[in-house]
Amino acid sequence: MMDLHALADFNLVASHGGFGRASRATGRPKATLSRKVTELEQGLGVRLIERGTHTLRLTDEGQALHARTAGLLAEIAEAGQAVVSAASVPQGRLRVSAPVVLAHVALGRIAARFARAYPEVQLELVAEDRVVDPIEEGYDFVIRINPAPADHLVGRRVLRDDRLLVAAPELARAVFPSLSGDGPDIPGVLPASTSGDVVWQIVTGDGQVVPVVPRPVLRLSSLLMIHSAVREGAGVALLPGLLVAGDVAAGRLACYGTAAGAPVEIWALQSSRRLVGARARAFLNVLEQELALWISGRAAR
Repeated sequence: MMDLHALADFNLVASHGGFGRASRATGRPKATLSRKVTELEQGLGVRLIERGTHTLRLTDEGQALHARTAGLLAEIAEAGQAVVSAASVPQGRLRVSAPVVLAHVALGRIAARFARAYPEVQLELVAEDRVVDPIEEGYDFVIRINPAPADHLVGRRVLRDDRLLVAAPELARAVFPSLSGDGPDIPGVLPASTSGDVVWQIVTGDGQVVPVVPRPVLRLSSLLMIHSAVREGAGVALLPGLLVAGDVAAGRLACYGTAAGAPVEIWALQSSRRLVGARARAFLNVLEQELALWISGRAAR
């Protein structure tokens, strides 16, 4: 029978990259960690860690054991905590990865409201556009836009969003009235990744589908840059409602219609093996409620 305490100590050392670092991070004596890892190696009959004078390296067997068990031990600890504190106030550490634009536009405000409502939860939000593995990188869940199906992830859709055709009011007054006809030369601000001719199919307020052919005047790599350029009157653009709802409501941007096709979906995903704890449920509820308010244009700005 594998000693779970020794296994936990091994994963501490593996996660922190050394006995000394694990000792400093956890307060556990370095000698105790070394002894428990040695006992685990002896019990399994394999070397898990190659110990050098100044370096530490996991063997192939050590890497495999760490990958298979680190997440499981965290789930066991969380399951015990969930049983003990099922009826208590959400508490503990909650780590979330989110796309950069969503984080910069909305999540700072949402995180502040969550912190006021649940002061015993230590929330850490990381803004990043790379695809992360929630178990391997220590996230309770990840927020993704239009995620591809993944067998090891389950989740909850927290928002459906439309892309809106928007322009600064002065430019909108010049170009929007004629979009349903042959139309003038439409200056467009496009993502840098856009290639070839672009035709936007736009659904107007009365349900008509109108093709809009923009002439690229700017190609920018960030939706935040596109948003700023459109507000300055550089051209028209298709932007997420989440990003421009406040501007449209305040009259800083005019909206002609929405992009035809399926809406953008924002999902909160976690490992299919993990329990949804009280603190995660609380954050997801706040996230869903606040995003809905934001997109409706009724959130305070």
